[in-house]
Amino acid sequence: MNSDANQYTAQSIVLPPLPERMRPADLSGYVGQKHLVGEGCILRNMIESGNLSSFILWGPPGVGKTTLAGIIAKTLNREFHTLSAVSAGVKDVRDVIDRAKNRSVFSQGAAPILFIDEIHRFSKSQQDALLGAVENGTIVLIGATTENPSFEVITPLLSRCQVFVLKSLEVADLQLLLDRALSEDVLLKEKDIEVVESEALFRYSGGDARKLLNVLEIVVDSFAGKDGPIVIDNKTVAACIQENMAIYDKDGEMHYDIISAFIKSIRGSDPNAAVYYLARMLDGGEDPLFIARRLCLSASEDVGLANPNALLLADACFHIVHQIGMPEARIPLAEVTVYLASSPKSNASYLAVEKALGFVRNEPGRPVPLYLRNAPTKLMEELGYSDGYKYAHDYPGHFVDLEFLPEGMEGTVFYEPAPNAHEDRLKAYLQACWPKYYPPGQKG
Repeated sequence: MNSDANQYTAQSIVLPPLPERMRPADLSGYVGQKHLVGEGCILRNMIESGNLSSFILWGPPGVGKTTLAGIIAKTLNREFHTLSAVSAGVKDVRDVIDRAKNRSVFSQGAAPILFIDEIHRFSKSQQDALLGAVENGTIVLIGATTENPSFEVITPLLSRCQVFVLKSLEVADLQLLLDRALSEDVLLKEKDIEVVESEALFRYSGGDARKLLNVLEIVVDSFAGKDGPIVIDNKTVAACIQENMAIYDKDGEMHYDIISAFIKSIRGSDPNAAVYYLARMLDGGEDPLFIARRLCLSASEDVGLANPNALLLADACFHIVHQIGMPEARIPLAEVTVYLASSPKSNASYLAVEKALGFVRNEPGRPVPLYLRNAPTKLMEELGYSDGYKYAHDYPGHFVDLEFLPEGMEGTVFYEPAPNAHEDRLKAYLQACWPKYYPPGQKG
């Protein structure tokens, strides 16, 4: 048997959930990520050699990050400490490091492993606390994250760790997990279960092993007290999922519904609704940096040039949230949410780039006029590069009437200022500069 399920018995008073019962104890039972743990691959080689260095596992939920860390510690017989970035602070990190230092005084054994789940939620100060211990080998750090570590992990720590990318499980992996659960789990193997259709099981799991096994357990439990075999088909799975929909699932459909309502409330200038959906996300455990990123997008797409300070404030919020983490991060998030919702709106710059992208995709690339090109070499000068270019600052008002678009595109207008106080000023300037493209007196 490839999992720890054999440690449980049907007579146990309380059994852990199915995903925990089926958690593999060694690499032979580990499903997926063959590019990392297959024969001759980098992580397997690291484990088999015992030469373990700090690394970060980056991948979607339920693909085996936590399981892999546990297998490594067990295989190498290393002391194993686990912290969750959701609940741990700098003190918790330092406590683990202090224990590792004290242990090294009396033991010649290998450095303990510190596994930090959701390391992207650690603030800068929390990540800073790890640097020395990782650098000098007091601990081996294994971090797990669903977010791009290039953005969420500080550069000094990232430079001390390898990054391994884990992939969503494929259908063949999910089928293997399903077959094992039905044949090996201490409870399921005793039941008469027939899987007629598995498409819904796999679709709802979304490549997430934990979600697959949770759904399977929910479906099986729905037959409790009923006679006859347990027949699993797509209709039964869909019905069970609807009945057991979580109030907020930060990795599921509700995640997208709430963030959609949040952004649309900001766009609709309703600060009360926006802050309500913000509270729903924070209370449901949503990553505050995910919310901060969406605020930056909303500031640019929805508020835009109607209030350019919005983007500056949203960008500042992102950095503040990254620095301080939760629960304090809720305050700047709320401030920026209310500010954006209460700001005038314009999507003119968004429409401009979409229009330009549409033009670029549907038209062949047109050559840049010679007078706009640099002429760093004598040959380029002889070919006419930069010849005829007029330096705007040499002319009254720092403006010169020069065509900047490629030949054949003269007069194409992508940016149409929206009617608001700030863009009215921009439009007046453009009308003064380019009356042929922005006719004076033209209304926004």
